Amino acid sequence: MFAVITDGSHQYRVSPGDELTIDYRKDSEPGQTIEFDRVLLANGGGSSAIGQPVIKGATVTAEVIETEVKGPKLEIQKIRRRKNSRRHTGHRQKYTSIKVTDISVPGLEIIETPEETPEPEEETAEEETTEEETAEEETAEEETAEEETAEEETAEEETAEEETAEEETAEEETAEEETAEEETAEEETAEEETAEEETAEEETAEEETAEEETAEEETAEEDEASDDAEADEESDK
Repeated sequence: MFAVITDGSHQYRVSPGDELTIDYRKDSEPGQTIEFDRVLLANGGGSSAIGQPVIKGATVTAEVIETEVKGPKLEIQKIRRRKNSRRHTGHRQKYTSIKVTDISVPGLEIIETPEETPEPEEETAEEETTEEETAEEETAEEETAEEETAEEETAEEETAEEETAEEETAEEETAEEETAEEETAEEETAEEETAEEETAEEETAEEETAEEETAEEETAEEDEASDDAEADEESDK
């Protein structure tokens, strides 16, 4: 007997006693019972029951074996050209392991077939050693990937700090240059104003000197005129 069920975005062909991994069930615990009510198809050894899209009243019961099972490791690497940027990360999807215990389909004809009991396989020491070595290699790879990721993040942080320091230095130099230009402009303006004041003072002094000389000349002319008048009076006498 088997059935086809849907869980999430996946379909599974299951039979009683099958073990499989499904989407991660965070709240499940080992020994807990899970019931799947979306049964698409079921077969009991004779005719099949087909749902439209699911079979009404049909359920598949399973028991949780392990809540969290990690899938295969995926490596993700991103490199930007000429940017000194390289990122290497990994991902392992989480699943939940279950064991199918019962398939219940109302009105389905079940034809019993003798079940073959599989002989238990004995694990050899070589297989155990291989599994241990594989686990150690995976652990070493994970540690290496973590170290590489940490080194890349540290290099990126250092690069960002250096770029920030260079930008701050450039801004400070620009500000100093602008300040020096402003001070130079103020000094030149002050010198021009001082030169204009000195020129104005010199012109004022020259004007005053010219006025004094003119006044002296007028006084001298008046004295000469007085002397001439006195000389004329004396000559008349």
